[in-house]
Amino acid sequence: MKRFRIIGSTAIVSLALAGCVATGPGGGGNVPVVNRAPSGIDGAWVDPNGIVSSFNGGIFETRSTDTNEKLAEGNYRYQSPQLVEIDMRSIVRGTSSRVNCALVAQNQLNCTSSAGSRFSLTRRG
Repeated sequence: MKRFRIIGSTAIVSLALAGCVATGPGGGGNVPVVNRAPSGIDGAWVDPNGIVSSFNGGIFETRSTDTNEKLAEGNYRYQSPQLVEIDMRSIVRGTSSRVNCALVAQNQLNCTSSAGSRFSLTRRG
């Protein structure tokens, strides 16, 4: 009877471990791979004039599309999952400002600068 308990326990542990093993590409055999929608604002965004802003791990940069010249830089932090505050320094103008942006859709940021100007950015695909 003791031998049956040991074999039974070993079989249960083996089955449990087998359930944790992933096989095949993507780790799931026949399980479909789902592409997740981007979360947050990390990545590249473009304004209506074609200027590209990038957000990466708290670092913000804006560059021109033709020469890739850095126009502005700074840091950003989340105030909530949909609200981001950017402390930005314009290299071109030599000024600093704070910009608040709302993630109104997965691909759209609506922003307002501390001076009151408003602009939108679209996620670059």
